[in-house]
Amino acid sequence: MSLFIRPRRLPDTTEGGADRGGDPAAPEEAAGSTPPVVTPPGWFGWRHRWPRTARGVTVGTTVLAGALVLFAFLMPNQVGRLDVRAFVRLPAEGILLAALLLALPSRWRRTAAVVSGVLLGLLTVLKFVDMGFHQVLARPFDLVLDWILLDDATDFVRESFGRGGQVLAVAGVIVLFVALLALMTLATVRLTGLMARHRPVAVRTVLVLGVAWITCVTAGVQVAGVRIATKGTAEMLGNRVEQVRAGLRDARVFEKEAAVDAFARTPPDRLFTGLRGKDVLFTFVESYGRVAIDDPAMAGPVDAALKDGTRRLEDAGFASRSGWLKSPVTGAGSWLAHSTFLSGLWIKNQQRYRSLTTSDRMTLTKYFRKAGDWRTVGIVPGVRRAWPEGEFFGLDHIYDSEHLGYHGPYFSWTPVPDQFSLEAFERLEHGRKDREPIMAEIILASSHSPWSPIAHMIDWDDLGDGSVFHRIKKEGTDPKEVWKDPEKVRTEYRRAIEYSLSSITEWVERYGDENTVLVFLGDHQPVPTVTAGSTSRDVPVTIVAKDPEVLDRVAGWDWTEGLKPAPDAPRWGMDEFRDRFMTAYGPRDAGSAAPAP
Repeated sequence: MSLFIRPRRLPDTTEGGADRGGDPAAPEEAAGSTPPVVTPPGWFGWRHRWPRTARGVTVGTTVLAGALVLFAFLMPNQVGRLDVRAFVRLPAEGILLAALLLALPSRWRRTAAVVSGVLLGLLTVLKFVDMGFHQVLARPFDLVLDWILLDDATDFVRESFGRGGQVLAVAGVIVLFVALLALMTLATVRLTGLMARHRPVAVRTVLVLGVAWITCVTAGVQVAGVRIATKGTAEMLGNRVEQVRAGLRDARVFEKEAAVDAFARTPPDRLFTGLRGKDVLFTFVESYGRVAIDDPAMAGPVDAALKDGTRRLEDAGFASRSGWLKSPVTGAGSWLAHSTFLSGLWIKNQQRYRSLTTSDRMTLTKYFRKAGDWRTVGIVPGVRRAWPEGEFFGLDHIYDSEHLGYHGPYFSWTPVPDQFSLEAFERLEHGRKDREPIMAEIILASSHSPWSPIAHMIDWDDLGDGSVFHRIKKEGTDPKEVWKDPEKVRTEYRRAIEYSLSSITEWVERYGDENTVLVFLGDHQPVPTVTAGSTSRDVPVTIVAKDPEVLDRVAGWDWTEGLKPAPDAPRWGMDEFRDRFMTAYGPRDAGSAAPAP
């Protein structure tokens, strides 16, 4: 018997062999299959080919994630507070979040990281929105009441920069919103994974940072005047919670305030008895705030314009008295100021405005219509679409930007220059023969932001249909260039106020008579770029009349003679004016003193 030694089978290196992924139990299937492609680590294998670069990218990405999360906690919500020092602090919220993520079981940790990232993204978005609101309204965004203003903001962009600018702006905001949420979530998840993989080191680091934060708070450690330990985000969120609660309560508070009206039962024949036969014009000058008179950089030219206006009116036989009103808003929100002035209620937000305009509250303009001796009209060049609220204010007829006969260009946001608006009022209403007395609400928009380009005064006889303003606009400044320099913005604002004041005084000088009673006022202070840190909400208010009896009625107000109120002239809330005015010009037996505020 011979011995047969079976040779050892060598590994099959042919395609489909068992050692290349084939299945020995199914040789036929293995023979016809294609081996899976094994991709090296990293995108297209780059981590395998360039390990040092891959490690650098990993470290860099982690550092960026940490910087992004730290940015979310430390970023202030006002542009004026953006400073390097703001980002070299220890945020209590960040330390507590890290401790929470480390303490959670692994099955909950990733979910908590995702939720935390989304919330941090929303927090960052809120801070950016706050920056915008502080720049325009000098206050943070109201989470309950301000959503309607976002729609108004897009309308402002469209009217200032066209439909294309609006689309680009909205698209940009949406992209940034999504990007912030996504990046903040990815950053938080990445840092959480790093802490989980290096848990002992992470725990020690969090403990050290916690002790350091407590030490800095206790010792009041500061660097360049900035406290190292901060809990600013927690304080901000706490303020927002209180703001939301106040907003929800405000509707009930306003309802009670609106139910009180001292003149609700006054008979029509006892309303405005001191103004019978007079044309009464309530004229709002956009953004005409105290800063135009008090700021040293503007005071000289504006003071000269007011003195010149006072002199010219006196030469024409008119006298004037001026004081201060405190507006409910600053920077923007003209309609809130207008409705405060006319309704005698403090309209500080959109919720109150909606409640007012859907109520039966009597406004100053409504009372004139109730009296029955005046035709009530509105000159509102800033209105470019349906304005249902106009009926609420008691106006018999409204002339918006489409019905003033203007065929000239827009001046940035401003549809119609002030001089043309006043000339249109003369042509359409005031200059008509055999008419009844007029009560008019006139809104002058040339001093509305962004103040570039600005119209300038021309001969009234040359106004025509407004086509002349095409040439004037070409001579003006470019808003994109102006807004690169705050000082240029302030200069253009001052020039716009001078133009509006000149339009008013020249109109009175040209068309006013013994029956003209003009009340003109600013609606709010301009944006913070112009006010340069001032927190005042004061606006000037002036009464102009030729009939001495008209101003004698308000002698007890102690207002300053002329168009410029003295620094110490009386200062009232804008909501007080309605009742004071109606009392002063009511029956003599009611007394000339206003009700106590």
